Amino acid sequence: MPPRAANVVTPPRRSFVSRGVGALIGSWLAPWAAAQPAPAATPQKVLRYAIRVAETGFDPAQISDLYSSLIASNIFDSLYQYEFLARPVRLRPSIAVALPEASADFKRFTIRIKPGIFFADDAAFKGVKRELIAADYVYAIKRHFDPRWKSPTYQTLENNKIVGLDELRQAAIKNKTPFDYDAPVEGLRAVDRYTIQFRLGLPNPRFADALSDPARTGAIAREVVELYGDRIPEHPVGTGPFRLKEWRRSSLIALEKNPNYRDEFYNEEAPADDPLAQAALAKLKGRKLPMIDRVEISVIEQPQPRWLSFINREMDLVWQVPEDFTNIAIPNNQVAPNLARQGVYQVRYQRNDASMSYFGMENPVVGGYTPARVALRRAISLAVNVEEEIRVVRRGQAIPAQSVVAPGLYGYDAAFMSEMGEFNRGKAQALLDLYGYVDKNGDGWRENPDGTPLTIDYATQPDDLSRQLITQWKKNMDAIGIRMVFKTAQWPENLKASRAGRLMMWGVAWSGGPDGEEFLVLGNGPDKGQANHARFDNAEYNRLYQQQRILANGPERLQLMTRMKEILIAYMPYKAHVHRIWTDLAQPWVIGYHRNLFVPDFWRYVDIDAAEKARRLK
Repeated sequence: MPPRAANVVTPPRRSFVSRGVGALIGSWLAPWAAAQPAPAATPQKVLRYAIRVAETGFDPAQISDLYSSLIASNIFDSLYQYEFLARPVRLRPSIAVALPEASADFKRFTIRIKPGIFFADDAAFKGVKRELIAADYVYAIKRHFDPRWKSPTYQTLENNKIVGLDELRQAAIKNKTPFDYDAPVEGLRAVDRYTIQFRLGLPNPRFADALSDPARTGAIAREVVELYGDRIPEHPVGTGPFRLKEWRRSSLIALEKNPNYRDEFYNEEAPADDPLAQAALAKLKGRKLPMIDRVEISVIEQPQPRWLSFINREMDLVWQVPEDFTNIAIPNNQVAPNLARQGVYQVRYQRNDASMSYFGMENPVVGGYTPARVALRRAISLAVNVEEEIRVVRRGQAIPAQSVVAPGLYGYDAAFMSEMGEFNRGKAQALLDLYGYVDKNGDGWRENPDGTPLTIDYATQPDDLSRQLITQWKKNMDAIGIRMVFKTAQWPENLKASRAGRLMMWGVAWSGGPDGEEFLVLGNGPDKGQANHARFDNAEYNRLYQQQRILANGPERLQLMTRMKEILIAYMPYKAHVHRIWTDLAQPWVIGYHRNLFVPDFWRYVDIDAAEKARRLK
């Protein structure tokens, strides 16, 4: 998955003249001053674009969806971040002074943070300029373990086995008492004002990566949470480059530059073979960040108005050209000549995501581990014509998925081929027949092996893309005699139902990285109801998941990751459809726009050329 900015009013300078002389001079100058034009106000640099799914809130302990995380990432600061332009990706300190001091067994990590970093102003601080300290990170991470917040990323952090934290959580649950934030925890403590120490129960060579997501592990002040309580998703207060200024739910999110933001400068390293990155570096190197004053994000769910808002120059960016307009906007994957003449440019990139449909493994119709239920899920998967989905719905902007792990991540293998990516209607029908999913009453639809009606409920959303995707689903299922019905709700409603295990099937996209473990977590049993929406639970898979986590990158770890992919394919709790290719377009006055899939907080790295914008809009 918001920043804020404030206007600073400079007090008038005190005059050194006496009151009488001052009044005399003032009256003499008055006619001249009145005749002078007022100095022109410097126009604000505003970045405007749209997202297609409504946000849910901005509290790091309570969010996990892409769009809310994007906004929160620009409000909060993580200890580490990925360099914006570097390829391959490289981790660097953000709030931390340096990369962690790690023990030889990768169980103890000591991190020092930079002094002199301040939170955005807020009523919670009672007029005091509040410095960020180590205890704020300790508190922020503890919040994910507090049952009160029902953190969707709790289990992901628990997988790091920070000594003593989960015990504190379980004590609160068992005793039905508030989570004790003041109780000492062996695995997470502020050694002094600027030093944090972690102790893990298991080795984790990649622990610093877990501290690089500001939307998950960004620092938050305890007094802010205590002031706003359950309203904290509406009052994000961080140390990041922006702060929340205005929020109209599911409509508009406006953020301003944080006047308390530290001195940080554009000092990126651009790959020699990336002319777009080289051009950004040439224009922006050495500039103080952030360079824009305000960001306005509209929620526009339907693709046509989202596209038209860009064409009409009401938006500075279009984040992913909608599939319906691909052939108009980027014929042959190049900017259309009419747009190119206007100075519009593109950023095209392979997404670090997998678009998939999941089966509720605890659902009485499609769930379970018996051969018949496995056969049903495999048959449904085999009947999905992914190539047609890519051609007809996605307009060629995707590649077929062979596993849940996305391209560009550690653990992805372009040579890996599997049944996950196979379309074979005959094989699907044979599997259904073999396990008794046949039409017993002659109505043209298959029944369950026991003769009861077989109906697959598929959750979906009311947008055009979802409608096109479920049209494909119906066509594919009709062809093998399976009745599928579609239940439409807004995305946040489906997300809530999914976390509670109430959906039989749902189509979602998962993104993460740069390590494939962030996708393999989808099948980890302890993550049921969190990352693991399918609620898959397999003893071998769970064991391998923990085993690969403690290994350094290398052949042994890759072998375990491959075996985990094979288990997911064998049981088919997820049908991975595609890995998407996105093309973003930017207006010519947007300077430095680029994409790093692991840096959601890109706003600080772009500028708006006000003069160029005025010239183009004449």
